Amino acid sequence: MKFPIDGFPIDEGRLRRALHPLAELPTAPGWNTEELHDLLPRDAASVEAAVLVGLVPRDGGLNVVLTRRTDALRQHAGQVSFPGGRIEADDADPVAAALREAQEEVGLPPQLATPWGYLDPLSTITGYRVLPVVAGIDPGFVAKPDPDEVAEVFEVPLDYLMTPDNLARIDIEYRGRPRHVLEYRSYEHAPDQRIWGATASILFNLRQRLENAP
Repeated sequence: MKFPIDGFPIDEGRLRRALHPLAELPTAPGWNTEELHDLLPRDAASVEAAVLVGLVPRDGGLNVVLTRRTDALRQHAGQVSFPGGRIEADDADPVAAALREAQEEVGLPPQLATPWGYLDPLSTITGYRVLPVVAGIDPGFVAKPDPDEVAEVFEVPLDYLMTPDNLARIDIEYRGRPRHVLEYRSYEHAPDQRIWGATASILFNLRQRLENAP
């Protein structure tokens, strides 16, 4: 499979080179913090969270595992997201938190996931500092979503998500100043799934890091 931006193949080696190594935990604030500086209280402490950006090898290339949250959740109800959540005190590190959440939400056994590294931390409007963990997923994995949290599990080809023309920047006016949100154009095999906001920003960060990978 060819990387649609510069023609380089997307393989495990290039993905690993694009990521922060597992041994070098990113400590910086969210790369988008400036965009949110006036939306959160100045003294608000970020809640540490981790998500799993799972990549599954399929016949056509790598697919990204995504979920649609149930409509009954208090936060992010009905939104497309990665499996994940807050880092608990008994989690050894963000990788352990991401794998635990993936097992709880979509039934992913930890032994079927191979963590490769981290993306840059992302700040959310709900007060989280999210650390995305990128991992290879065994193609034999069959999702078993927790109905209390996940309405649906689906996959989207990585090459579609990494193609610049498929990602739109939408300008909005919010709380007195211009802002923008990222949103993917409708994907033909998942036309009812709206991939936007924090999820789209995480994928955009992956694209940026792949573009700059050696």
